[in-house]
Amino acid sequence: MATFISVPLKKASEVDLVKPLSKFVTVSYPAGEEQSEYIRAVEELNKLRKNALGRPLDKHESSLEILLRYYDQLCSVEPKFPFSENELCLTFTWKDAFDKGSLFGGSVKLALASLGYEKTCVLFNAAALASQIASEQNLDNDEGLKAAAKYYQLASGAFGHIKDTVLSALNREPTMDISPETVGTLSLIMLAQAQEVFFLKATSDKMKDAVIAKLANQAADFYGDAFKQCQYKDNLPKYFYFQEVLPVLAAKHCIMQANAELHQSILAKQKKRFGEEIARLQHAAELVKTVASRYDEYVSVKDLSDKINRALTAAKKDNDFIYHDRVPEVKDLDHIGKAALVKATAITPPLSQKFTDLFEKMVPMAVQQSMSIYNQRKNETVNRLVGTMREATNLCNGVLASLNLPAALEDLSGDSIPQSIAEKARNIVQQGGLQSIEQLIKDLPELLTRNREILDESLKMLDDEETTDNELRGKFNQRWNRTPSGELYKPLRAEGANFRNILDKAVQADQVVRDRYNTHCDMIALLCKPENELNAAIPSANPTKTLQGSEVVNVLRSQLTQLDEMKAERETLEGEIKAVTFDMSVTFLTALAQDGAINEEQLSLSQLDQLYGAYNQRVQASLRKQEELLGQVQTSHQEFSGLKQSNTEANQREEVLKKLASAHDSYVEISSNLREGTKVLSHHVYLLTNFLLECFYNDLTEILLKFQNKCSDIVFARKTERDELLKYLQQSIAREPSAPSFSVPAYQSTPAAPAAGPTPAPRTPQAKPTPPARPPPPSVTPQAATATTPANIPPSVPPTSNPPPMAPPTQAQGPPYPTYQGYPGYFQMPMGYNPYAYGQFNMSYMPYQATPGQGGYPGAPPAGQPYPGYPQQPPQQQPYYPQQ
Repeated sequence: MATFISVPLKKASEVDLVKPLSKFVTVSYPAGEEQSEYIRAVEELNKLRKNALGRPLDKHESSLEILLRYYDQLCSVEPKFPFSENELCLTFTWKDAFDKGSLFGGSVKLALASLGYEKTCVLFNAAALASQIASEQNLDNDEGLKAAAKYYQLASGAFGHIKDTVLSALNREPTMDISPETVGTLSLIMLAQAQEVFFLKATSDKMKDAVIAKLANQAADFYGDAFKQCQYKDNLPKYFYFQEVLPVLAAKHCIMQANAELHQSILAKQKKRFGEEIARLQHAAELVKTVASRYDEYVSVKDLSDKINRALTAAKKDNDFIYHDRVPEVKDLDHIGKAALVKATAITPPLSQKFTDLFEKMVPMAVQQSMSIYNQRKNETVNRLVGTMREATNLCNGVLASLNLPAALEDLSGDSIPQSIAEKARNIVQQGGLQSIEQLIKDLPELLTRNREILDESLKMLDDEETTDNELRGKFNQRWNRTPSGELYKPLRAEGANFRNILDKAVQADQVVRDRYNTHCDMIALLCKPENELNAAIPSANPTKTLQGSEVVNVLRSQLTQLDEMKAERETLEGEIKAVTFDMSVTFLTALAQDGAINEEQLSLSQLDQLYGAYNQRVQASLRKQEELLGQVQTSHQEFSGLKQSNTEANQREEVLKKLASAHDSYVEISSNLREGTKVLSHHVYLLTNFLLECFYNDLTEILLKFQNKCSDIVFARKTERDELLKYLQQSIAREPSAPSFSVPAYQSTPAAPAAGPTPAPRTPQAKPTPPARPPPPSVTPQAATATTPANIPPSVPPTSNPPPMAPPTQAQGPPYPTYQGYPGYFQMPMGYNPYAYGQFNMSYMPYQATPGQGGYPGAPPAGQPYPGYPQQPPQQQPYYPQQ
């Protein structure tokens, strides 16, 4: 029977998956058991790729299982890693399965930074291997037939899936083997072969002839569709199209149609339609004869031909002697029905029976991105609430410091340090005093410079690669068909511009910190001194002991106590707000599974409102309480100030105490800001936004280093892709035909006699005598010929038989002889008469041909004139340039 068609596998280049994927895991997940588990999974994925693509695969189900497992794992890992040209860039290189290359160029291959391209090529290999396994099955038993049908349908489904998805997966023109036209044709071929296997199964099971005829007719129909697809010259690679596919498809179309006619003829015989039987057998015999005459080297139909001819002979004999039924024309016969028992296998991962997701615990990138945005929204909410309370507390402290409270109530004696001032002084000393602030301010320029250098270096890498890409694009024009670097780097440049903006604002904020520090530097230094020096620096005033125990003082103290309790409540509330946690990944995963997409904004805002709605109400209540208490404190302080004895010393003392309290508050705030500036993103942004950013970032330098690594990775991947594309373009140029040959200049062409028509085609030369060896002929002037003496003449070559004189040729006989002036023995016409020439140089005598009106021989011609009738070229010249 016919040979089944199988598809060759594509060849992949080696790719290291461990380094880029492990780096992404390390950056995206905190150190711990989860990170270690994902890194081990990355290593297993790399091993799986090597097993599937890095070695030759046997035509066995176990090899197909490895390919399918790798394909399933790619489908599983695709949504969990940001595979793209500007994020996690992995370049996959595959060779065309059908292109054998050339001596200089090699095979056609394509390199793309696309996981969809890798999936497409792996699925192609799975389909190709399935076709090879099916073609190796033993079709003489049921197991072999079932396995062949299964694998052909799998191959058909895989090729069909590639046809539907390849353009969207690649976003560029694919190689010929995975183009939609090619894989669509291959899908039809595999489906036709699966239908043929069902026909063979029905035949071996001896099913009803009506069923077998329908199966065969359907197979013929499938083969006919595939044959029509192949007739489009660009659908399949040339060698595969001309040498293997087209003749086999044409032959099988005829064979299946012949089988359908054969079994339908048996059904006609059973119904006593003997003329129809003969007509169908005759049609089947013609089809088989066509196959035998045209496609005998591809398909053997001897057995089928003998079977049809025997049946036709018997049918004709019976009809001629017994039935005498009229034989109808083939066009008048009823159409044979069709029965399609095959269907392309749907490609729905997992395809492997032993598939286990290596990254089962890792959530998809859509969920990761939604989680990232949710965490940002959550941090903004927390910082807004905490920042609001801290702003209110700072306002409260500022108001109390301007009123010299509570120091005014504690300083009724007028000659000792108030308790609140003493506590503030001890607090500053415990935090490092003035030196810690100065050291933090000193470190800021160095950190800022380092961050600028990291950012500048990162952007410079992008600029250099983009410049190279633009130069090559201008050189190769449309051939340089990869994504322009300018478009690819837009997100990175936007991120870099954001960092640049932060650093620029940081310079301005640095000055704000220094100005504030300079304003309170003297008072902070005073608070750092010992208690006796601090007490001596504070002016003394007249005692106000008469106010001790007064109602105004007691009211003020009660109000200040309420403010202190309110501040303590805020610290507790801040801790509660920061401690709120909720796992939104479950909500996002559920939404992704149900709707196929995540409405992050709606889900996040709804959840944040549930989590922080009550805390927001408590913060607003605290703000209202503070406003009310501060109003009461200001009223009470006015009464208190009216009762105090007012003098210059008292005013000076009160002013100093106010400055000391304000210096303490500024010290605490500046110290906190500077530590946030060196530890978190930057103190600059904190001062500008008035809330902590430690929830967003851990360290500006670390963030910029991550940004630098991201730029380095994508530039390296682009360089690798650039080198691959350059190599491919060089190979393509080497395979292209050379440019047309240029015209030879006139002075280099051979002079020839004018010809009446074009030069005839070369002909096979006849046997000619071997020409004698001789030096090139010279050019001899008449004077040189007559002056030559025998003593100077070298021995001549033995003469050969000279042909009779010939007319000048009508076309070019080859390049002209070179001439050497003064060389004896060969004469360049015209020449002077030499009576010794023939005998002296062993040249045969040329008979004189009389010319009308001229004297007989020997008659010397006039001086300087050629001798009449003498040959214009030496006789030996003709044999040396035979016509080819």
